[in-house]
Amino acid sequence: MGFALVGLATLGLVVIYVVMSWLLADLGQENNHILMEVIAGFGLGGSTIALFARVGGGIFTKAADVGADLVGKVEQGIPEDDPRNPAVIADNVGDNVGDVAGMGADLFGSCAESTCAAMVISAVVFAADPNALLYPILISAVGIPISLITKLLINVKTEDDVAPALMKLLMAVVMFFFTLALIPEFFELNGEEYTNLGVYWCFLSGLIAGLAVGLLTGYYTSENYAPVKEVSKSCETGVATNIIYGLALGYKSTVYPYLAIAASIFISWGLAGMYGVAIASLGMLGTLVIALMIDAYGPVADNAGGIAEMVGLEKEVRRRTDILDSAGNTTAAIGKGFAIGAAILTSLALFAAFITAAETLAGGPIDMSLLNPLVYTSLFIGAVLPFLFTAMTMKSVGKAAFDMIEEVRRQFKEIPGIMEGKGQPDYAQCVAISTTAALREMIAPGVLIMGTPLVAGFLFGVQAVAGILAGSLVAGGVLAIASSNSGGAWDNAKKYIEAGHHGGKGSEEHMAAVVGDTVGDPLKDTSGPSLNILIKLSAILSLVFAPFFVQNGGIFL
Repeated sequence: MGFALVGLATLGLVVIYVVMSWLLADLGQENNHILMEVIAGFGLGGSTIALFARVGGGIFTKAADVGADLVGKVEQGIPEDDPRNPAVIADNVGDNVGDVAGMGADLFGSCAESTCAAMVISAVVFAADPNALLYPILISAVGIPISLITKLLINVKTEDDVAPALMKLLMAVVMFFFTLALIPEFFELNGEEYTNLGVYWCFLSGLIAGLAVGLLTGYYTSENYAPVKEVSKSCETGVATNIIYGLALGYKSTVYPYLAIAASIFISWGLAGMYGVAIASLGMLGTLVIALMIDAYGPVADNAGGIAEMVGLEKEVRRRTDILDSAGNTTAAIGKGFAIGAAILTSLALFAAFITAAETLAGGPIDMSLLNPLVYTSLFIGAVLPFLFTAMTMKSVGKAAFDMIEEVRRQFKEIPGIMEGKGQPDYAQCVAISTTAALREMIAPGVLIMGTPLVAGFLFGVQAVAGILAGSLVAGGVLAIASSNSGGAWDNAKKYIEAGHHGGKGSEEHMAAVVGDTVGDPLKDTSGPSLNILIKLSAILSLVFAPFFVQNGGIFL
């Protein structure tokens, strides 16, 4: 999955560059700006599909998961993935729809958009230097063979090697030589002079920030460390304390990842301005193949355990798949943390590209000062958008899960012999409920994401759009990390108890952990990861529509 997705993203960008350069050859340096608009369209297409896959897929999977857990495990007392549960097939399908397809589309969009942002700025800075102009694409291209080497170095011999073996990275040394070779030794941006060595440090800061975010996410969501063990122990006093501890963990877990991202932004902006931020975002995505690999690993292990349970294989098989699934929960959480960090840097890079494009089209600087009342007011509107979006997606999961729970309860009551294993559950009906709910409930959040910057730009111009983008980026990143880590911690706290701690399966502590996991499911698999799309799609849409905003100027101004 990792190689295929990154290969497609890189191939798409290269083909667009080659074909459009050939078609626009007669226009000289002016073709760079047209080319960048086309590449921005490529990024917009990737993010638009990610909206469907991430938001719709998240609603699909969590409606099935919550319905299967609450009725099957809590009310009926049957194991997870038991074939007697009518929602079990929808649950397994949902793992692929939300976690694999959704994450893939999300990071495909990040790869395309980060490259697009860097190339938009490159078109201004390196208009006459095709080598430097293509440097952003090269970062993703070089990441493919580097990831292949990393994959060949992976060696899993014991159960304890599963998670660590998936986190080996190798990239910094190779890009040092490519950066010095392709980027001019000195270049100028917005009146400031920068160096190619500074660009390399920007790349490295993004790479290190991505690694830090992944490792920190692993610490806060893995059952091997104190935070998750505290959450599991809190189940001894009931559901309420489990929820309280999980929320506290999520909020606390935002601090260090945000500091790592902030340090990367500060370093890269100081060393190469807005271009440096764009390169830092590509640095974080330089090992995208590995990030996608560790994310897809989780759903594969989860579904393997589901199949083992459904066909009645011996307990040893399920024990092994549970070990893989537990490691998969952590790797999936790491993947989500990585995706959120990448989305934050990508959105900032797109924000810089939007400002660069708007100022180029306007023929001069645009006032983005916080002392400008329009910018400041728009910040407040942008900051509240992630919370409104989260409320909408959480409620969508609740409504879809309600339909699923009613259907599963109906089948347990009306289909004779279902609990004895003699009756056949209607799996297809549960899949249909999730599908219909996902398609219906994703419309309103999608309109919110795509409509807000367009309406703001049409009515109030570039400054209002800039304020909204900045506000949603800062608030959305914090909320996304907190939501994903809380959900991941609740999930692994449940796994920790199921492994025999604090009473084990079937105990009161286990029931409390199942409820906590159910609350965390839409946070970690729907609302949290979907916030990536909110902050990225709004930014890429604004970049594509920058000419319209500049020409229109805001009809209320």
